[in-house]
Amino acid sequence: MASLVRKIISTAKAPRPAKGSPYNQAVSFNNTVYLSGVLGVDQNLKIVQGGVGAEARQALESIGHILEAAGSCYKNVIKCNIMLNDINDFSTVNDVYKEFFCEDFPARSTYQVGKLPMGANVEIEVIAAATNNEKSKI
Repeated sequence: MASLVRKIISTAKAPRPAKGSPYNQAVSFNNTVYLSGVLGVDQNLKIVQGGVGAEARQALESIGHILEAAGSCYKNVIKCNIMLNDINDFSTVNDVYKEFFCEDFPARSTYQVGKLPMGANVEIEVIAAATNNEKSKI
């Protein structure tokens, strides 16, 4: 019987959880990587300026770094969940999303939530296969 492999994923290229926060950037289990929700924050854990589009872009860039650290890439994303502070921002976030996912799109859910951490406008989480180390956007 094969052994199960669970690994904590962490990279300095993406904002890390605040000190003492009880979660990791991602956890891989066998060949699947589960990313925690990612906000559009800089390395100092401050929300980037420029509104929901800038936040979505920063979150997706950070997701790319975390995927890379896990031996994965955007092309291997299986499922994406997007949480919005305001569902009226759907189109703006969708336009940014299409810069990172261009074909063979992952499954996705997008919904408005009551409130996001730090007053963010968007939070994105993904599940991906960790079978190659391709670094480029698709």
